Amino acid sequence: MSSSLRAGPGAVLPFRPGRTALPALVTAVLTITALLALPGTGHARPVPVPVSAPAPGRAAAAAPFEQQVLFKASQDPGYACFRIPAVVRTVEGTLLAFAEGRVNDCSDAGDIDLVLKRSTDGGRTWGPLQVINEGAGDTHGNPAPVVDRRTGRIVLAETWNTGRTDGGNCAVPCDRTPHLQHSDDDGRTWSEPRDLSNEILPAHWNSWYATGPVHGIQLTRGKHAGRLVFGVNTETWDGTRVSANHAALVVSDDGGDHWRIGATDSYPIAADGTFRQKPSEVTVTERADGTVLVSGREQDGTDLGHRSQAFSTDGGESFAAPFRALPDLYTPQVQGSTLRLGNRLLLACPADPDRRRTMMIRSSYDGGRTWESVDRGTVVTTDWSGYSDLVDIGGGAAGLLYEGGAVDARDEIRFARFTEDSLAPRRGPDPTTADLAPGAPGAKVLGGARETAGVHGGALAFDGADDAVRLPYRSGLPLGSGDFTASLWFRYTATAGEQPLLWMGGVGTTQPQVWLRGEPANGRLQGLITAREGGGAPRSASVRTAGAYNDGQWHHLALRRGAGQLTLFVDGAVAGTAADVPGSVSRNSPFGVHVGQKLDSRAHLTGAIDDVRVHDRALDDDEVAALRGAAGAATPDTVLWLPMDRVRLNH
Repeated sequence: MSSSLRAGPGAVLPFRPGRTALPALVTAVLTITALLALPGTGHARPVPVPVSAPAPGRAAAAAPFEQQVLFKASQDPGYACFRIPAVVRTVEGTLLAFAEGRVNDCSDAGDIDLVLKRSTDGGRTWGPLQVINEGAGDTHGNPAPVVDRRTGRIVLAETWNTGRTDGGNCAVPCDRTPHLQHSDDDGRTWSEPRDLSNEILPAHWNSWYATGPVHGIQLTRGKHAGRLVFGVNTETWDGTRVSANHAALVVSDDGGDHWRIGATDSYPIAADGTFRQKPSEVTVTERADGTVLVSGREQDGTDLGHRSQAFSTDGGESFAAPFRALPDLYTPQVQGSTLRLGNRLLLACPADPDRRRTMMIRSSYDGGRTWESVDRGTVVTTDWSGYSDLVDIGGGAAGLLYEGGAVDARDEIRFARFTEDSLAPRRGPDPTTADLAPGAPGAKVLGGARETAGVHGGALAFDGADDAVRLPYRSGLPLGSGDFTASLWFRYTATAGEQPLLWMGGVGTTQPQVWLRGEPANGRLQGLITAREGGGAPRSASVRTAGAYNDGQWHHLALRRGAGQLTLFVDGAVAGTAADVPGSVSRNSPFGVHVGQKLDSRAHLTGAIDDVRVHDRALDDDEVAALRGAAGAATPDTVLWLPMDRVRLNH
């Protein structure tokens, strides 16, 4: 449909089929006609999604999710790609699933429409695609719908910018502006969009601007009950560069007729491009006590973690404290969604800390202060997966609208129905093994790792499937930019696969990290660090041995960073050296400390480990040799010390 056929200001926009050339339009009409002729329903037939098996070391769903493909280019002609899902339940019980219909390609700044599908049976079947806002060459996206339950009106916040035809991103500073539409007939028709810039776009938010993208909420408790709230994230351009990041709540006390900026948190960007945090794509949830949880994607800040959050106790007027990063919540840099369901708060986002895959729902039982680890969460799919939104369907059921695909997270948008019984049950405390570092709590023993004979008393044996030891996060664990020495005893006979011994930090080719592992197929042991300094790109250095040492005997392994060198020791002797790379080995990325497991759960040790120690200084050669002995005590430079000789059951 050409832009000349759009309704004028103030008009109501009726249903419009997906935009397309004539042959595809004929196909679409015939398809819709056939679907409407299906016996007993006027809705589109669901396309089932094959349910993937859970990844090793991750919990399976207690009951299966009902999944179907909702948006996909091959089934919705006129679009090359669908992205950025958002979903709400109306007062009449209808589910409204929004997405960006990307016309020419999957790029973020092309010709993009806002599209919608409706379900009147709790998400089991869905009506045909409806174009509610045509980009006509520009980008109209970032849907953030909110339902006013007093009037039944659905308001839809969105963001526009000038479109591109070259597949590139929006030029910086980007001309992004907020707009709003509404529907008073349960999402069947929509008002003409109106520009909200005068209300919620101050002059200094003059670069990137984004509404949502995820549903907003209406407060139900306290003196601000009835208030509508959604999140935005923005940037400031100082004339030469982006100089600040902002995350904010936008509120309305009159059903969406007027809006204003509420709670705001800002972070300056240094001249070298570094900043502490960039909370973005925030999702809001009202807790049972009326507190608003604001959870956001964390993008490239120097604080640890890919997710951060804040709370508002005054109805979105202000944040009780600045955003706080969540170092040990494993997820890639991606949008996520939250929902309160029963006594749980739910968080949906991919669980791989490096790449957009393995969509997972994690629970919080303390109002969002802490979240389940990946071994406790519920896997929705092990496919590639990205953006999402959660909705309370009613009657104990909920829905997850998410990007997913067997090849790419942008292949399609799926809808998964589930109940609380579909989620992994709350688990009791894990067994622990002692950490003798000053003030350290016990390390968690996962998967059933068992006691075995070690070099000095006992050790722990790992089965190569899901066994691991994971340390709870504490501020003393990240090694930062300083020198360090890590050591352990190991024994294994594996002839293939990665054999992770110790992992500290992130994972992948770009995240700061430190690790030691066996690589028997390559006939070596390897130690590696990845570091970032200032605004520079990550750099890695590694050091390797000439043998795999997979003879089933105990061997001592140590990695030292100091004096501009990375040095690997085996059985007290230097086995290799390499030039160090400057910068922090614990920045930006999710941070975990694992023994016997790779951080992304995609490799586990088959073997045994004893006496793991990390010091935050470079020990000299004699001190490294002394680590082979059983004597000694923790010192102020001891970051961790796991004797690994006993597993304690915690009931």
